[in-house]
Amino acid sequence: MITNHKFAYRNVASKYYEFRPQDIDKAMDDFRRILEGSGLHLSGRMFFSILSDPQNEIMIAEIFFSVEEDTIKDLVAPEEEIRFRSYFTLSPMVMTRIIDDFEVKSQEKYWDLISYIQVNQLEQETPVFIEYKTSMSGVSYVEMSVGYRAYIEKNNTYNGASQ
Repeated sequence: MITNHKFAYRNVASKYYEFRPQDIDKAMDDFRRILEGSGLHLSGRMFFSILSDPQNEIMIAEIFFSVEEDTIKDLVAPEEEIRFRSYFTLSPMVMTRIIDDFEVKSQEKYWDLISYIQVNQLEQETPVFIEYKTSMSGVSYVEMSVGYRAYIEKNNTYNGASQ
């Protein structure tokens, strides 16, 4: 586990989806088509958050794409219910990587993150986020992260993830 992980993106469009876990590619393709069909240019960054129990038959997720444009106003139809953030950042987070066998290892890594939060007496601040990445050598991998809040006893306060 990597602690104090952070990620930040500019010009991020997002949309909520409900789907069977095996259909996540269909949801991502649908969102991509909506954005490109609205004249937006994807800048290559895609990630999503899992908002439901990953063992449920139907998964609820928010899918995010970064775009080149600094606004989507007047480009995307309101009925598409797409949110836009000029800047999206989360910190601090706990992160783990999956290098291969994503389908097999994703459940295991998800529960490893949740367990880490509990064992270290942290409070989960965000849903689990999944980022698809490619190394400089061309190897594809996935990073799974979750924002947390740590209790600081001497001040009786919390220090946690910000959005």
